[in-house]
Amino acid sequence: MINDKVAIITGASSGIGEATALTLAKAGVKVAIGARRVDRLEELAKKITANGGEVFFKKLDVTKRDECDNFAKSVLEKWGSIDILVNNAGLMPLSFFKNLKVDEWDKMIDVNIKGVLYCTGSVINHMKEKKSGHIVNLSSVAGRIVFPAGSVYCATKHAVAAFTEGLRQEFSVRSNIRVTSIEPGVVATELNDTITDESLQGFVENAKKMEALQAQDIANAILYAVDSPSHVNVNEILIRPTTQER
Repeated sequence: MINDKVAIITGASSGIGEATALTLAKAGVKVAIGARRVDRLEELAKKITANGGEVFFKKLDVTKRDECDNFAKSVLEKWGSIDILVNNAGLMPLSFFKNLKVDEWDKMIDVNIKGVLYCTGSVINHMKEKKSGHIVNLSSVAGRIVFPAGSVYCATKHAVAAFTEGLRQEFSVRSNIRVTSIEPGVVATELNDTITDESLQGFVENAKKMEALQAQDIANAILYAVDSPSHVNVNEILIRPTTQER
């Protein structure tokens, strides 16, 4: 049972992070929500409180290691425990490599890879000491396949998938820390809004026409994983829209 457990959710200001915070709070989890848009966090916190949930929010830029460490420390000071970490913050500015959008590559690497490492690093010793915990990393179907204009993004999500499996091997048996990789296909979130490569407008329009997954669908998958019995380690959940071919 996850009632009264404490979860940190990154990238919680919209989309999957927001839906996950609401879903876990409804299940009785104390949720610590972090993102850069504090005004959106405040709105979300009001919703959670109005529904009877417990919430803590604070600005969090996952590309800054000190902010990740301080966020975790603040949660421990407030509730004394961190039981679940949902590494949700991510960017997807797809582009063809030939267009050399180096700044966008750097941002993806900083958020999608370093952010996951920093946030996991901020909680791992605590989870090791108490010999329990659950780390949920948001990878993607792009962590399994590669597609044109997605070479750098896919590389970041392959990295998350590899890191997640490495965590499982290192910590699940030895420290009773469960680890889950969530791998969504097309989801109706703000991710496509980060695409600046004009040659991909057709891709964006086609994605909008598809009956995409909703953020709530992914939140439900996360809830399933973290609410499974303690002897069950749900390692991977790959979830696509019915109409998505690859």
